[in-house]
Amino acid sequence: MSEQNPQTLAWQAMSRDHHLAPFSDVKQLAEKGPRIITSAKGVYLWDSEGNQILDGMAGLWCVAVGYGRDELAEVASRQMKQLPYYNLFFQTAHPPALELAKAIADVAPAGMNHVFFTGSGSEGNDTVLRMVRHYWAIKGQKQKKVIIGRINGYHGSTVAGAGLGGMSGMHQQGGLIPDIVHIPQPYWYGEGGDMTEAEFGVWAAEQLEKKILEVGVDNVAAFIAEPIQGAGGVIIPPQTYWPKVKEILARYDILFVADEVICGFGRTGEWFGSDYYGLKPDLMTIAKGLTSGYIPMGGVIVRDEVAKVISEGGDFNHGFTYSGHPVAAAVALENLRILRDEQIIEQVRKQTAPYLQQRLRELADHPLVGEVRGLGMLGAIELVQDKATRARYQGKGVGMICRQHCFDNGLIMRAVGATMIIAPPLVISIAEIDELVEKARKCLDLTYEAVR
Repeated sequence: MSEQNPQTLAWQAMSRDHHLAPFSDVKQLAEKGPRIITSAKGVYLWDSEGNQILDGMAGLWCVAVGYGRDELAEVASRQMKQLPYYNLFFQTAHPPALELAKAIADVAPAGMNHVFFTGSGSEGNDTVLRMVRHYWAIKGQKQKKVIIGRINGYHGSTVAGAGLGGMSGMHQQGGLIPDIVHIPQPYWYGEGGDMTEAEFGVWAAEQLEKKILEVGVDNVAAFIAEPIQGAGGVIIPPQTYWPKVKEILARYDILFVADEVICGFGRTGEWFGSDYYGLKPDLMTIAKGLTSGYIPMGGVIVRDEVAKVISEGGDFNHGFTYSGHPVAAAVALENLRILRDEQIIEQVRKQTAPYLQQRLRELADHPLVGEVRGLGMLGAIELVQDKATRARYQGKGVGMICRQHCFDNGLIMRAVGATMIIAPPLVISIAEIDELVEKARKCLDLTYEAVR
């Protein structure tokens, strides 16, 4: 890297001296210094060195309508001047939160007409944990406490969210909440062995029933899963998986929680991943695309039957200072209007997502690539040493090498182990998709030269 400008160095010193960064090796980051992002427009970022970078990850999966939407800034400004803050405690409410709850219900799956607001997806899954256990307690079945998640699933970074998720690195820090168990993920390419994709999908789904019977259906409160695992590596389940899971859920008296934090608000080409797969969740966690990341907000959409039980149970002793924050709610309302009025989700479904998936599949012939998979505005590129055996590079950190080449060549792709993942803004154009794929191929070439 060329010599950095003084302002970049000053900001990096502030980072080193005062900032503890999330999901980072703090010592390593202090030695290297973070890349300083200073502005953004559309699908592009600019750093403090003047480099333009195509954001293939929409921030952290969230900037659905693209950067620099003046409408969202203007709505936030107006709301700050009128009612910058008030809470939803003490039997009070305010119009932005109420109007947003209705707007969400209008696009949610049928029968899901109630919303509990939070400040993030992590807080949403904390809410889920308490709500499902409280639901069963109201119904006189307090023993139904166990929640089943999936190995390598991600449901947030709080202690509750990390526990519901199945990422071992997170489980090692901070301890776990009791009565949360996990089943294998539907990751055919990495874990399917000699089974066909269809066989593995059925097998993975059957692990849910096996765990329900092992724990005892009278003890199981809920099953939580992302329609498509995002942070775990964009795990697209085999076509046989969700139909079999739906059969199993129909046989047992447990709740189903769909974590829609990543899939929600258009990323699959439908409003929700549950719509795409024909799922019928009892609760859905939302965040990210709700506001396109312009301001923090999350929530839980609740099926009417569950909401009715909760409403009959007296006080629900749960909430957050920023639940339904009026500025966040106003921004979310405008974000939903943009998605609807500009027909962004329809454009994803009919035009840009099919084109993105077509172009990504062209990378499958690269000598470093074992599999390319994707759906909607989600994609994953598996990096392997041997295509035939799917053997990975050992000890070389191939994903991080590729990520650095991407950064250095004006592209953001995220590395999850040896898998490169993308989730660009939903407004990405055909020309920008071409640019993304061309840059990805160049970075794969550079990575291959570094590790071969």
